[in-house]
Amino acid sequence: MLSTLKIIAENPNSDDISHLTALVDALRAKRHESATENVRMLTQLLQGNLEQACALRHYVLRLYARRRQSSLYTDIGILPNAGFFTELFQRIAYRILPPALDDTYLRDCLDLVLPEKDDYVWIDAAQKDEWLNLIETLANAAPSSENEAPISLSGESLENNDDSAPNAAALAVSNAIKAEASDARDRSKTKLELLEAIQTLSYRISAMGLEPSLIRLYPQIEDFESPFLMQNVELHLYLASYLRSLEETAADSPPQAPIEDTKHLQVMLDQCDDIVAKIRKNALKRGTSVSLTYLLVRLDQSIGRLRKLLVLIDISLDAETENEAAAHPKRLAALTLAQELIAAHNRKYVIRELFADNINLLARNVTENASRTGEHYIAETRSEYGAMFRSAAGAGFIIGFMAMFKILYSYLRAAPLVEAFLFSMNYSLGFMLIHVLHFTVATKQPAMTASRIAAGLHSKDGRNIDLDSLVDLMVKVFRTQFIAVAGNLLLAFPVAYLIGEGYLYFFGHNLVTPDKAQHLLHDLDPIRSLAFFHAAIAGVCLFLAGLISGYYDNRALYTNMAKRVERAAWLRSMLGAERLSRFGNYLERNLGGLMGNFYFGILLGTIGTIGFLIGLPIDIRHITFSSANFSFALIGLDNHIDLSTAVRSIIGVFGIGMINLWVSFSLALFVALRSRQVRFRQGLALSKAVWKRFLKRPIDFFVPPRSAKLANEDEQV
Repeated sequence: MLSTLKIIAENPNSDDISHLTALVDALRAKRHESATENVRMLTQLLQGNLEQACALRHYVLRLYARRRQSSLYTDIGILPNAGFFTELFQRIAYRILPPALDDTYLRDCLDLVLPEKDDYVWIDAAQKDEWLNLIETLANAAPSSENEAPISLSGESLENNDDSAPNAAALAVSNAIKAEASDARDRSKTKLELLEAIQTLSYRISAMGLEPSLIRLYPQIEDFESPFLMQNVELHLYLASYLRSLEETAADSPPQAPIEDTKHLQVMLDQCDDIVAKIRKNALKRGTSVSLTYLLVRLDQSIGRLRKLLVLIDISLDAETENEAAAHPKRLAALTLAQELIAAHNRKYVIRELFADNINLLARNVTENASRTGEHYIAETRSEYGAMFRSAAGAGFIIGFMAMFKILYSYLRAAPLVEAFLFSMNYSLGFMLIHVLHFTVATKQPAMTASRIAAGLHSKDGRNIDLDSLVDLMVKVFRTQFIAVAGNLLLAFPVAYLIGEGYLYFFGHNLVTPDKAQHLLHDLDPIRSLAFFHAAIAGVCLFLAGLISGYYDNRALYTNMAKRVERAAWLRSMLGAERLSRFGNYLERNLGGLMGNFYFGILLGTIGTIGFLIGLPIDIRHITFSSANFSFALIGLDNHIDLSTAVRSIIGVFGIGMINLWVSFSLALFVALRSRQVRFRQGLALSKAVWKRFLKRPIDFFVPPRSAKLANEDEQV
């Protein structure tokens, strides 16, 4: 560290950035705990040698002034205009092959000075007071002619020149004046770069504020002067006043008019923030898109950066508090911004942060739509409970026939891809028919109800959550799930059995051969097969289907699907205006359900074929289809199976169901919580409350109370 300071002191006018890199290498802490000590050591060295402090200040200011700075303030830590997917692919490419550097730009110099990915960690680990003390030491350093040989701006030492001894004092004063003048020019250059960055950010905010996607979600912005445009007008007034003040200061002339303050500009930026918040809120009701989410994040970042840069040029903050460096608002703001820029620079190619910045709002919209759908999957009264059973029974009836068609398709011995297509269409069209008829597949519930539960957990700090209401919600979800599973199984099993008997009666042979029956039973065996692993894969498919459903619900709202359908002339000629209007409204309300079921069928129908083609033991097991297959196997073996096989098969069916539900529910709840940025830390208390409720009234977990009034009385007891 000391040797580097001596090198810089010998030639403070050097443009070689390697000296600063060497100094940072000496400061870099191997252990983050020692970062504060290293910064304190550098400060003490500079306080003991003001010549070196002055030389370091001059060297750093010169490095800044000789490089283009504005892109550092306007680009680092702010998403580019390229778009989400372009930025994603670019980050992936740059992680493999980094871009070329141009050290005429200050942003690229950071790659040379702070090349380590975790440099921001040790910089943040050092106490702010120590960084502020270092800044104060550099700011107050001035060359002294006493006891030290003066250093000229050319870097030549004057201590060994005997002829210059009589004029040493005069030369020292002249050298100090020239150094101060040079530093003032460098500071002025940096200030102009800051002004340029502020103007650039203001123009960008104005352009983003005019995007049609923003106006679409907040049309009121067209009814009055847009704050996104007015902030640029206010900024121009402020900059004109500011530049006039700088010119008067440079000319040593008295000020002609007081400088404008930033109050009006800050009001405009506050209004911009308010509109962004309203757009985010409207997006939850009317849908969003990846591009809109990306735009909102970029707009937030630009407004925040503009505020921070305005603090750095605010003349009203130039007065320092005596003997309290930490109280100097500009220095503290500069330090905070520097730490933010360094952290953003070190992590500029991190893919996870790009997703974290952009996906939360989109995932929130997807899960919000799933949450609203999930409310229909919760039975609160006995009438709703009975309706859920009938709905699930209807689905069980249809699934019995779907299982039959899958077995028939398997007998075609078609090519693997053709077979996958047939299986997929069987599943997809069957599930879509179930949706159109308003029937319920029990395993589709968890992905929806998990979002509804996450909505009940919506608290940023995990506090102030009504656990009693949450327990009541979970009880309702559990009993609704129970009756839905019961409805599916109580119809799927006997319907499949009757289909098998009917097939034998009409065609004279069983639907499944004894070998096929043994194969079906083997697929249910929890010990001798991968039934539970395949059930987990089906659970993942159920979770993905829930996300797909929420995505298309969000998309239908965002694109005004009903109005788009009404404008289709070819559909109007086929259906007529009235039917077309009803069809458009139906499609907007049900697009998510239809597409979720369609893609769920594709997943179930193709995963087994994919596993066969790539040689991996992957397949799916679904509780309702497993129960139907058990019925077909019984008929195929003429109802003659040993007790152990029957027990293992029954255990397999219920085990498959539990894993289907648990995997899909866990994944859906995890995503729903992350999308709402909820960190729920009351899991143990919630578990105890649920267990206490079960011990008190176990019947509530399976059958709802006769009336809402009775339920409220039971909860108060």
